[in-house]
Amino acid sequence: MKRDKIIFYVATGLLTLIMLFSVSMYFFKHEDVALMFTNFGYPTYIIYPYAVAKLLGVFALWNPNFKTIKEWAYAGFFFAFILAFFAHYMISDGGQMTALVAMVLLVVSYIFNKKIQN
Repeated sequence: MKRDKIIFYVATGLLTLIMLFSVSMYFFKHEDVALMFTNFGYPTYIIYPYAVAKLLGVFALWNPNFKTIKEWAYAGFFFAFILAFFAHYMISDGGQMTALVAMVLLVVSYIFNKKIQN
């Protein structure tokens, strides 16, 4: 049980660091992110709401009281990482590896969250 908790906390902590780095880029390097979103073909007006959604998702992952919202956060991050992987892959900017690492951390976090909940 202790091993499962350690794995959950490490995976979720590393995932949180990736998300917080991403959010900080969205807020503090808006011009660079806007250019990247334009290259993806995405509208730039979704940058700030997307950053807020990521923050809320991270909050939900760490809060044990919101079981249903936590499931939605895992699902939202899953689809976001899949889309990010293919978006970065299609424009060949090398960012797909971060999305892949985030996806692995998300899956590990989800599996070990389920183990420690039971």
